[in-house]
Amino acid sequence: MKSWIRAASLAASILLPGAALAEAQSEMLFQHKHWEVEIVGFDDGTFACLAEVDAQTDSFTLWLYADNSVKLQFYSTSWDFGEGDTADLEIQIGNRSPWNLNDADLYKNSILFNLPDSDQSVRLLNEIAEGSRLYLRTSAGEPVMDYSLQGSSASMGALAECGDALRQADGNPFD
Repeated sequence: MKSWIRAASLAASILLPGAALAEAQSEMLFQHKHWEVEIVGFDDGTFACLAEVDAQTDSFTLWLYADNSVKLQFYSTSWDFGEGDTADLEIQIGNRSPWNLNDADLYKNSILFNLPDSDQSVRLLNEIAEGSRLYLRTSAGEPVMDYSLQGSSASMGALAECGDALRQADGNPFD
């Protein structure tokens, strides 16, 4: 077993539900080029794995939860959204066709979008893993932000393995 998978299992066992956490705790499991993969334990006893491209004040993050749901998060210190706001956006990986993110949640410094459980979402994640640059745009195609995807393939593999470790650590043998 790879050492970072053992670390994910250990972190999950240390941060088991029932332990009252004052705030979210995380442990880095993998780092490659512009990416970091972490396991995060939240104060409500839940866990998630994340893969993040961080550029100090701006970041693009993929969140993977034990139930296999995936959330995209775009973060910038220059944004200040209200609660309950939504927007239609698009992302484009390299020169490929753009993807629409309809009704993305805008909250404080983040844009959040839950990927549906579908073949299209798997295709999008594969494009991210194979891509070199992600462009975030308004629904009209105007540029908002762009992110390097250098190292995304290895990091997406590490994210998937972290998610597998999370599902195994939840005590449900039927997952």
